[in-house]
Amino acid sequence: MGEQLAALFTRIGQIGFGLAITGGVINSALYNVDAGQRAVIFDRFSGVSQTVVGEGTHFYIPWVQRPILFDTRTRPRNVPVVTGSKDLQTVNITLRLLFRPSASALPNIYTTLGTDYEDRVLPSITNEVLKAVVALFDAGELITQREKVSAKVSELLSERCQQFGLVLDDISITHLTFGREFTMAVELKQVAQQEAERAKFLVDKAEQEKKAAVIIADGEATAARLLAKSFGDAGEGLVELRRIETAEDIAYRLSKNRNVTYLPTGANTLLSLPQ
Repeated sequence: MGEQLAALFTRIGQIGFGLAITGGVINSALYNVDAGQRAVIFDRFSGVSQTVVGEGTHFYIPWVQRPILFDTRTRPRNVPVVTGSKDLQTVNITLRLLFRPSASALPNIYTTLGTDYEDRVLPSITNEVLKAVVALFDAGELITQREKVSAKVSELLSERCQQFGLVLDDISITHLTFGREFTMAVELKQVAQQEAERAKFLVDKAEQEKKAAVIIADGEATAARLLAKSFGDAGEGLVELRRIETAEDIAYRLSKNRNVTYLPTGANTLLSLPQ
């Protein structure tokens, strides 16, 4: 009985060992392609397969085949470039790219460029395109026609990326500055324009003040002529009327003042004056 149990356990151990080996072999022949990834198979005998493997779990032949995984999701990259404008001004410009590899072009990308294709391609072609486009515009146009510059860069850069199997989803100019001399010249120009506007304002103000003085002088002269005519027509009556109106106004103001007491003429009023 004991020998039978020992034989049974030995058999079970052999089966378990065989299953472990089989499982290890199967596991080593599986690979996963995650979401947003694609795989290219390299075969030691036939080279890079032109078939692109999609997402999921797949089989391959260990040692003979090797899967190379690529990220096909859109990724950003900033490319700074120093170039010159049409009017020979130094321009510091940074372009932000949103790019991804074309899934159907992955075998050719791996064969010709490798897995570091973005470092090999994007800086060089972006530098080339930016220098070509910026040279078509003056420094001022680069600021006032920024959308036109971006559209031109996007058109040319998309064509260049297609040659390498890359898809350019979007570009944007995130940084645009000029040389120190040009910046100082712009600042001085702004100051000069402000000074010119201020001088123009002062001239306009003086003109308006001059016109106002002329109008006031004409009004005073007209008033003097009317007064002279009134004196001639009414004699001293107008002067007496003005005197009465002035006295009435003074009396009204004094009556509102608490510190003033009105004493009628000829009235016998007893006041307790301090000694």
